[in-house]
Amino acid sequence: MLIALTNGWAQGKQWSLDDCIGYALEHNIQIQKAGLNNDRNEVLTNQAKSNRLPSVNASVRENVGWSKSLNVQTNKYDNLSGSNSTNYSVNSSVMLYNGFKLQNSIKQSGLNLESGKLYAESVRESVQLNILNAFLQVIYADEQVKNAQKQIEATTEQLSLAKERLELNAISRSDYLQIQSELASEKLTLANANSQFSMAKVNLMQLMELPVANDFSVVSPNIEALLQNTQLPVAKDIYEAALKFKPQIKSAELTTESAKLDIEIAKADLLPSVSMDAGLGTGYSSLKSGFDYPTQLNNSINPTLGLSLSIPIFQKNQVKSNIQISKIGVSDAQLDELNTRNQLRKEIEQACVDAVSAQTEYEASIEQHQSTKESYEVSSEKFKQGMLNAVDFLFEKTKLITTESQLLQSKYNLVFSNKILDFYKGVPLKL
Repeated sequence: MLIALTNGWAQGKQWSLDDCIGYALEHNIQIQKAGLNNDRNEVLTNQAKSNRLPSVNASVRENVGWSKSLNVQTNKYDNLSGSNSTNYSVNSSVMLYNGFKLQNSIKQSGLNLESGKLYAESVRESVQLNILNAFLQVIYADEQVKNAQKQIEATTEQLSLAKERLELNAISRSDYLQIQSELASEKLTLANANSQFSMAKVNLMQLMELPVANDFSVVSPNIEALLQNTQLPVAKDIYEAALKFKPQIKSAELTTESAKLDIEIAKADLLPSVSMDAGLGTGYSSLKSGFDYPTQLNNSINPTLGLSLSIPIFQKNQVKSNIQISKIGVSDAQLDELNTRNQLRKEIEQACVDAVSAQTEYEASIEQHQSTKESYEVSSEKFKQGMLNAVDFLFEKTKLITTESQLLQSKYNLVFSNKILDFYKGVPLKL
């Protein structure tokens, strides 16, 4: 019941951008997998630290055997007779020195853990950008539907006026049919706009991992307010600032440091290693006569303590090969880090170019729409007075519809471009 109520509330509410991003971050599969990878790295880090501790093992062995004993009086072997023995032991060993291999492994696992967390953050950022784009597409598609509806309302009034004038023989039937055809075309445009609107909502819900619901709706922000105070971006400044906080950059740096530790870990196998072990054992044998079980165990206690020095002499060039492979891994990690930096720089440069182009396109669209709107208003008045035929009037109206669509598209392109710049500046994605 609780799940059903929660789903009903989720489907019936109006979703803001923050709601959509929050839901997506909670349910996105890639983010969850990145979280599992972090959990795995944390376990590996703890294990690397635990490798410094001694290992302790206990064992119990029960032996049963049969043998024939030689009778010296008869010089013959007796029948098979059985015997049993029991051995108990506890052993412990600890690595004292192995070329700082344990210490470097702990450092490396810590770096891998931090790198994994930063990768998870970059996945979260990618999801947020995708949600922002899909969210704006829904609002844009909704505006397209509203514009199509307004056009139909205006054309319906014009068709009604044309019908009256046709009945008065003030216009030809051809002009009337032209307007009627225009209305049918605009209804088709509305149907297409509704289809695009539905597809945009489905795309957003799927990106959110939200089951598709017909009553899904979003909160439309104040787009005009978002278009205020736009500034020309400087790619170099944004890039230098992004290098300091973007998670993919820090993750690449930590990956390079981790690769360098592989070299030190591989070199450790060239050095001697020192380990210490200790043990305690005892046992019982049925062949020992005159001593009961507890007495034998007490008398057979055998403590041991040992110190081992292992000196590598020749290992078939395996250590040398491991060192060379580790050095190649460092070079590969450094190239990945450089590529990550270059990729970020290219993305920022492209975002700056897109923002400038979007601003220019938006300003041009405003000017074009204003002039087209004035021309349409004049043509509309002439059409009402019978001074303009339907063909010329519909031509002006088509131009207006086109410029309105271009203005709307340029407006949302500018908003998205500005938000992309905010993203690279470290500004939270808000509408």
